[in-house]
Amino acid sequence: MTLAAASGDHSRTLFATPAIVADRRADGSILVSSTVPLQPGARCIGDWLEHWARQAPDRIFVADRASTDAPWTTVTYRDALQQVRSAAAWILAQGLSAERPLVILSDNSVEHALFALAAQHVGVPSAAISPAYSLMSKDFDKLKSMITLLGPGAIYVSGTKPFAAALAAIKPLHSATIVSGNADDTDAISFRSIAATPETPDVEKAFVAITPDTIAKFLFTSGSTGTPKAVINTQRMLTSSQQAKAQTWTFLEGIGEKLVILDWLPWSHTFGANHNFNLVLRNGGTLYVDGGKPAPGLFATSLANLRSVMPTVYFNVPRGFDMLIAALRSDDELRQKFFGEVKFAFYAGAALPQNLWDGLEELSIKAVGRALPMVSAWGSTETSPLATDCHFQAKRSGNIGVPIPGTELKLVPSGDKLEVRVRGPNVTPGYWKAPELTAQAFDSEGFYLIGDAVTFADPAHPELGLFFDGRVAEDFKLNSGTWVNVGTLRVAGIAALAPLAQDIAVTGHSSDEVRFLVFPNIAACRAHAGLSDNVDVKDVVGHDKVRTAIGQGLAKLKAQSGNSSGHATRALLLAEPASVDGGEITDKGYINQRAVLTRRASAVAMLDDGSSAEWIGCAG
Repeated sequence: MTLAAASGDHSRTLFATPAIVADRRADGSILVSSTVPLQPGARCIGDWLEHWARQAPDRIFVADRASTDAPWTTVTYRDALQQVRSAAAWILAQGLSAERPLVILSDNSVEHALFALAAQHVGVPSAAISPAYSLMSKDFDKLKSMITLLGPGAIYVSGTKPFAAALAAIKPLHSATIVSGNADDTDAISFRSIAATPETPDVEKAFVAITPDTIAKFLFTSGSTGTPKAVINTQRMLTSSQQAKAQTWTFLEGIGEKLVILDWLPWSHTFGANHNFNLVLRNGGTLYVDGGKPAPGLFATSLANLRSVMPTVYFNVPRGFDMLIAALRSDDELRQKFFGEVKFAFYAGAALPQNLWDGLEELSIKAVGRALPMVSAWGSTETSPLATDCHFQAKRSGNIGVPIPGTELKLVPSGDKLEVRVRGPNVTPGYWKAPELTAQAFDSEGFYLIGDAVTFADPAHPELGLFFDGRVAEDFKLNSGTWVNVGTLRVAGIAALAPLAQDIAVTGHSSDEVRFLVFPNIAACRAHAGLSDNVDVKDVVGHDKVRTAIGQGLAKLKAQSGNSSGHATRALLLAEPASVDGGEITDKGYINQRAVLTRRASAVAMLDDGSSAEWIGCAG
């Protein structure tokens, strides 16, 4: 299947036609792969920067701005390379290495990008750590464990004042030089001075010595089930992932300056860093850093930036699309511009509820007379992240696509599911300084045990893609013996309770019925109940109109399902937001099922208490 370009130019296509083979083995496992070979990629990501600094020196590479009222601060490819090579000279002079890497604690910014690229340019890994561990944590325990593991040689913050408590907490654990993006900070070296370091011959020597096996970065897992693990990301992983992307998103060939991305997704995660940032760098595009995110009080910034910069492809997580749809419904000008200029939308990080898919489709048809193409992909930090790509227009939400060129999937029967495993040049060699965890992460054939399950859109036609079928370890049985597919039910539950549910954790283990712990969309609940912003959250979630609507949503879900495992009989609205320290949520707004149920055991017990007045029952 080919998909005509969304711009209306039907002479070119956006994507390559999937060519997939499924080899069914005697042991019941299925090997799924692309028949298209992976073409040779770059030696390292620094080759991309060097290339574009020569080919398009004056093109804007990265831009950010301090506020929506401020102009964009930009850096061209030529200036970026100059600062990268200068900062790299400083990095080498400080003796940084894989054993003493560069750690970055701050949000996305031009300086963040340049400093990370400078380290990687001379074979020194960078490690972006989610700012939530520094700015939202109360005990800094996870940050301390990460710093202890890495033993950094330099630590970058956007300013020492906001990070003062975190820096004080980790000070006894390292001997790193503190670098600040604020030139006025007297307690740190300014990045500005580092970027002005005279370049030395050692920079070119170190750059030439980089191989595909050189470690480019460490990315941490969310740590939802314990101490975060440092995933080794090699240069080969990053370049092969983008080479495969270029072979599936064929419109990227020669796109250059027409590739404009506006993105908030954090570079401490593989989606924002390895997928989106590297997509721009590999193809010579321009990346505008969105200082907003899909959270109350912050999405207004994203909308203001969207009015300033309209991207070629719109990337977001489901929560972001939920907030975008609400904004597009009420803003005719933005709606017309968005659907008129964006080629397609890409969602990842979690499954997109069907009601959001339908909402985007409805709005785009209303605005420009055609449905906006919506695609997705699947993978993890360990697969850098691309393992499958939906480079075709699926019929409904949830299709994660097909294996990318060069990557093999092994589907292994597990109960009534197919557990999926991954092997390819995009897969990590393991976890930093954790040989036992590394050994446990791979099977005897070298396939990475990602822990997810998938199902075919059509077993007879593997080219039609796969659907995410939940986490193997998350699903459970009711007392009736019926399996509960947590991933599928979570998405259906969010859709049934829309717009009042922001996310859901599914429970009911060793019980007769399924129950929901609901993280409410407080803004939507306030609006539904007609309450002002100063009303306490507990009063909002306890309001009769909100509780009634939740009960009706449960009834709607029950009517749609055919058995007890397909709906919840009770729901409990959680006034306390998801905890960063508790590992309940990532920067992308994705709720971790296991961590929520463990941390909120008392709430689960309340759902099981038939005499409690706190939970909401299914209406009717």
